[in-house]
Amino acid sequence: MRVVTPVLLAVLLASAAVAVTVSVHPAPSDSTPAATTPVTPEPSPPQPAPRAYPRLPRDPAAIASQLAAAELALRTADTPAGLLGELGHRQQVIYRRLATDPPLAARVRAFLPVRWQGVMDRHLAARREFLAMHRGGRRPSVVPAWRIIPPEPAADLLRYYREASAATGIPWEVLAAINLVETGMGRIDGVSVADALGPMQFLPTTWAQPGVGKGDIRDPEDAIHAAARYLVRRGGLRDIRKGLWGYNNSRHYVRAVLLYAELLRMDPQAFTGLYHWEIHYASAAGDLWLPVGYSQPRPLAVGTYLERFPASAPPGP
Repeated sequence: MRVVTPVLLAVLLASAAVAVTVSVHPAPSDSTPAATTPVTPEPSPPQPAPRAYPRLPRDPAAIASQLAAAELALRTADTPAGLLGELGHRQQVIYRRLATDPPLAARVRAFLPVRWQGVMDRHLAARREFLAMHRGGRRPSVVPAWRIIPPEPAADLLRYYREASAATGIPWEVLAAINLVETGMGRIDGVSVADALGPMQFLPTTWAQPGVGKGDIRDPEDAIHAAARYLVRRGGLRDIRKGLWGYNNSRHYVRAVLLYAELLRMDPQAFTGLYHWEIHYASAAGDLWLPVGYSQPRPLAVGTYLERFPASAPPGP
C-alpha cells in the first residue's frame, strides 16, 4: 500500500491557505428564547475549517505535481477522510482549467507521470465533450434557482448502482456517470431548464412510463433503479449509446458519459475523486463554485450574486 505522506499532502494543500473561503447562505431563524433565565450553553463540537476555492499555480510542472499527488491520495486507503473533499475539488478544478486550455494541458501532461496520463486524457476528453455541447452559445448571466445539498454516502450510492446493475444488466459505471453529470451525484436539488427532477433528472412524464419510475423521483435509490430500467427500455442492453441517447439527444453527451464510465470500469478507485467533485457553474463571469449550502429560490443575476458571495468566483492569479 502506498502511503500519502504529510509532505505529499502539503504539495496539494499549501495554496489553499491563501485562498478566500466561501460563505454560504445562512438559514434565517424565527425562533425566540423560551425564558429569560441565563442558560450555560453546551460546548460546541469542533467545526471543520471553511473550504476554499482551490488556487492553482501557474507553472505547468507545479500543476502536474499537484494533480499527480491528488490522484494518488484519492486512491490511498490511509488518506484522512477529512482531506478527500479538498483533494477531489482540486482534482476537478485542475481538469476544468486544462480542458479550456489545450496548450497548457499539453505542457502539464509532459510533466505528469505516465500512470496518470491516460486518466488525464479521459477526464479532459469528457469535459471537452460537454463544452462542445454549448460551443457558440452565450454563457448564462444568472445563477440558477437550485439548492446544493450533501450527496448520499459514497458506499450507499455504490450499492444502489450495483444493485440496479444486477437487476437490469446496465453497467454500474454508466449509472454512476449519469448521476455525476446530471446532478453531481445528487448535490443539485432543483428543477432543470427542461423541468427534470431528482438526482437522475427525470421528467415526470418519463418517470410515469410503465416499468420506469417506482417510489420517489427525488430519492437516490429509487431514481438510480429507475434510470437503469429506462436505459433498458430505450435499448441500452443492445446498444448503450442508444439508451443514453434517450437521456439526452446529443452525441457529445453520450460520449462524455461513456468516457467517465470507461474511467470507472478501468479504475473503480477513480470513484472517490468523482464523488468529491463540487458543483461548478459556467457563467458569464467565469466558473462559479456553488458550495453545499447554496440556496436560491429564484434565478439571480451573476453580478448581484458575486457582490454578495465573491468567493464563489475563481481566485485570481
